[in-house]
Amino acid sequence: MDLPSFSDIQEAHKRIKPFIHRTPVMSSQQLNRIFDCEMFFKCENFQKVGAFKFRGATNAVQLLSTDQKRQGVVTHSSGNHAAALSLAAAINGVKAYIVMPESAPVVKKNAVKGYGAEITFCKPTLQAREETCRIIMERAGATLIHPYDNFNIICGQGTAALELLEDKPDIDIVVAPIGGGGLMSGTSACVKGINDNIKVIGAEPLNANDAFKSFKTGKLIPSVNPLTIADGLLTSLSQLTFSVITKNTDDIFTAKEVTIIESMLLVWERMKIIIEPSSATVVAIIKENPDYFRGKRIGLIISGGNVDFGKLPF
Repeated sequence: MDLPSFSDIQEAHKRIKPFIHRTPVMSSQQLNRIFDCEMFFKCENFQKVGAFKFRGATNAVQLLSTDQKRQGVVTHSSGNHAAALSLAAAINGVKAYIVMPESAPVVKKNAVKGYGAEITFCKPTLQAREETCRIIMERAGATLIHPYDNFNIICGQGTAALELLEDKPDIDIVVAPIGGGGLMSGTSACVKGINDNIKVIGAEPLNANDAFKSFKTGKLIPSVNPLTIADGLLTSLSQLTFSVITKNTDDIFTAKEVTIIESMLLVWERMKIIIEPSSATVVAIIKENPDYFRGKRIGLIISGGNVDFGKLPF
């Protein structure tokens, strides 16, 4: 199995630079005092479609052949990847077929529709999502662009960490959320390719801790009916992302639901920026593991800012 390398991520960055935002790296003296460390937030909530996913989707679409572009792309996603692929496809004049679970956040359904994609809704199970994608692929000849189990997607996602370390090279630790593992794979491959001494830590909800279990046991353990406010982190690792994470990640920490919510609200209040619950996991693990992070310079990948306010528990 070919694993993404640092040079692959560098090439992806050159390829997608004309299309993406170079998002800011922000800090907060108040949060630094609260957590007794220096925190540098790579704010992908300001990326196009409001999430890092636009990086990977753009890289994947750019690498399609002429025939593949003519027949369109298809994916299944609960939201951010769906919106990202829809916009990346639209920019390139490519038809996008998006399979979404009926339970997807309304804000994300509306975003996908706004980018002009053709949406097919299905039951909120992986089997239903994959079967619906297969039917569309057979009917339309569309190319599957998987949300995270895709070499080109991973390389695109790693470009956020590349920009972070260009702006802040003297970081001790980089933390990123981990769901299906596309962002974590790209982040870890990039960071270790730049400086092997920088620690790479995954942040995951305790209620959806399949990546934590897989990492600790060395065996790929799927997620089973996870219930977490971090709706972007519900999916299981793939063999590809598990392999990259096992090779390049130093550890994975989990956070309780209440800590994720408290951390999200803290960033809203102190930094005046909107981050989604999945993004808040990177702050939540620092809150729950203060001794590990105290006194360190920490880069945090804020994965997105697409919040379904109707589903918040307050």
